[in-house]
Amino acid sequence: MKARLLTTISFFTYQLSISQTEKLINGKVLSENIPLNKVEVINKTAKISTKTNELGEFSILAKAHDSLIFFYKDSFFSRLKISQENINQNNLIVNTVLKPEELKEVVITKVEFDKVKVNADDVADILIDKNVKNLFWNTGVSDNTIREALRVSFPLKGKPNKKIEVADDRFKKLIMAYCPPDFFIKNLKLKPEEKELFIDFCDSDPKSKTLLENPNVLAIMDFLYAKNEEFKMLK
Repeated sequence: MKARLLTTISFFTYQLSISQTEKLINGKVLSENIPLNKVEVINKTAKISTKTNELGEFSILAKAHDSLIFFYKDSFFSRLKISQENINQNNLIVNTVLKPEELKEVVITKVEFDKVKVNADDVADILIDKNVKNLFWNTGVSDNTIREALRVSFPLKGKPNKKIEVADDRFKKLIMAYCPPDFFIKNLKLKPEEKELFIDFCDSDPKSKTLLENPNVLAIMDFLYAKNEEFKMLK
């Protein structure tokens, strides 16, 4: 009986030690079934990283419960928490969402139109027709209309040369560029109506300006998760 108990304990101890040991995990990163080259694969827990090859394939050391981040310049980053099943299967397939493509600057070239040719007879016909419809020109009776009125411009109220402050939305653009559309609801567990308020809350932190100077996906994620904890305490 004791021997069987010791065998059982040893087996579970062995399984626990195996599960806590880092293993080389293989996988592939795709976008709409197209392999992505040079995607940065980061093990946030172990602080190591690698990149995919031209076939979208990668290998990285990881263990159960490690967090992997997949970052590509033209797509939103993806985050995956490694499970024991992922380690056993050793064949990760990660699908990323490409960012909307921004249109390049549109250059409008000079377009020349044909000149409208008008002769003297046409101008005379227009003037005669206009005067026929003019009550004062025909009868001398005023119809209370103002002819040849001058355009009058009124100055706007307020102090002259007053500077108009433009809202700084650089932090919001940075977050939208790095985070997938469902990140705030799926990962941070925020309500849809809390998204804008949370971004403003983060933007008010002076540290957000540091992120603008040196954008880094790990630093941005750590900042957002930390601010999310503070945001929940305020509610």
